[in-house]
Amino acid sequence: LDLVCVFRYLDAYLKNFLTSAEKHFMPGLRVVYYVFTDSPERVPEIQLGPQRSIVIMKVEKHRRWQDISMMRMKTIANVIESHIRHQAQYVFCMDVDQIFVSRWGSEALGESVAQMHAFFYDRSRLSFTYDRNPKSMAYMERGDLYYHAAIFGGTWENVQRLAESCYLGIMTDKQNQVEALWHDESHLNKYFWIMKPTKVLSPEYCWSEEIQNRSEMHFPRLIWAEKHYSELRE
Repeated sequence: LDLVCVFRYLDAYLKNFLTSAEKHFMPGLRVVYYVFTDSPERVPEIQLGPQRSIVIMKVEKHRRWQDISMMRMKTIANVIESHIRHQAQYVFCMDVDQIFVSRWGSEALGESVAQMHAFFYDRSRLSFTYDRNPKSMAYMERGDLYYHAAIFGGTWENVQRLAESCYLGIMTDKQNQVEALWHDESHLNKYFWIMKPTKVLSPEYCWSEEIQNRSEMHFPRLIWAEKHYSELRE
């Protein structure tokens, strides 16, 4: 499991994320938490269960949160090559501002796993916020689903290919002085439009309590933590 935390997000969210993951994420399986942060000294100590460990990796500090979001694709691809491919078959990449509330287990594993976005799963395709700028590598005229970049995963080979492809698109845009509408999420949606995921997770696997009750959503497994973007993204 890969996590990217700048120090403000680390202080606000990481402890609750890891504590809840110890209760609900992949129970009974070996899990290595890779925490990518610009402030390794601030990572909290967590009591881990058997077959659980944390690897803390220092990453470059970026001024803008948008750059943090986009540059994580380079970090993910590099760490898969240097470490993860030798240690694990599957990788999940998750935003840290979330909390596990029930079992998030092996049923989520697959060759290439995408997360259906909780705010778009029941909306018309016309409302999907793909990047509509033809100058961007993330440009999409149409699509079938809208995916959330807060969670993606699969075998290390497929996650590495996704991360490398998104990073290439991001850097090509930078050279052309373009920035995709939703940054790495726009590039991720473009990737999954071309390279279809083999498994799509229900919004229950990444749910927001801001959404009014939905009769079809019986069993939320991971929920978005309360956001404080005005303070955290200064």
